[in-house]
Amino acid sequence: MVDELVLLLHALLVRHRALSIENSQLMEQLRLLVCERASLLRQVRPPSCPVPFPETFNGESSRLPEFIVQTASYMLVNENRFCNDAMKVAFLISLLTGEAEEWVVPYIEMDSPILGDYRAFLDEMKQCFGWDDDGDDDDDYEDDTSPDFHGALKIFQCFPYQGIA
Repeated sequence: MVDELVLLLHALLVRHRALSIENSQLMEQLRLLVCERASLLRQVRPPSCPVPFPETFNGESSRLPEFIVQTASYMLVNENRFCNDAMKVAFLISLLTGEAEEWVVPYIEMDSPILGDYRAFLDEMKQCFGWDDDGDDDDDYEDDTSPDFHGALKIFQCFPYQGIA
């Protein structure tokens, strides 16, 4: 009986050694696959956004045109993230601070329909924070010194974002 136990123990040790070697080989294969996966992911990941993340807006009237152009540019090159007006308005709201943030709170509290209408939300911002939009004519470019949101959008529409190779 002792001889049988010794033989069984020897067989178990041999089997244990074989499994340990196989386990080591599998671990090495796994390590190589993880490295290969990381290399492949680096090759297929989309490029970083060519437009920087917009700065926050605190209600300073002189910064409103810049804020709107920055956010519109960012949303344009990331259009898959901003698929509807509610997402666009929510993005703008997320960047509001100070007086601008206080201004938007009543709209949120009463669940205003303006929160789902990007153009109407921009018009309200312009009215509240002093962007004088006298002629809303998109084809009027007489004053090249004033920031023109619609003109910026026209430029972006002429050169749609195709990604970076």
